[in-house]
Amino acid sequence: MIRADRKLNSTDVLDALTDLFILRGPPEYIRSDNGPEFIAQKMRDWIAAVGAKTAYIEPGSPWENGYCESFNARFRDELLNGELFHSLREAQILIEQWRIRYNTVRPHSSLGYRPPAPESIVPMDLRPTMH
Repeated sequence: MIRADRKLNSTDVLDALTDLFILRGPPEYIRSDNGPEFIAQKMRDWIAAVGAKTAYIEPGSPWENGYCESFNARFRDELLNGELFHSLREAQILIEQWRIRYNTVRPHSSLGYRPPAPESIVPMDLRPTMH
């Protein structure tokens, strides 16, 4: 899920990371820019407490996190530049719909023009029937 709100601070980032770490476990490193939400003392203390290390991107060096930069560019080009959100809830719904399509339908050239997590569809005639 992509968290969308009018403003996200270090507590919001910690909440999102906590959910992710519960699901997948903590990574060895967290790579981020030097934005205030990532360099806050509370954030640095939490990262150390979960056993991860920080790997900050040097200012003006977006290539140090190419995956994130590529995703952000697609997100902007394919959704944000073409939408005018009339409410926060509308933004959250449209962003989540885009994320699902991006992961399950949209072809990715780096994956041989396949989606990263294609939906599994069971044809109607193969579904179990109830007797």
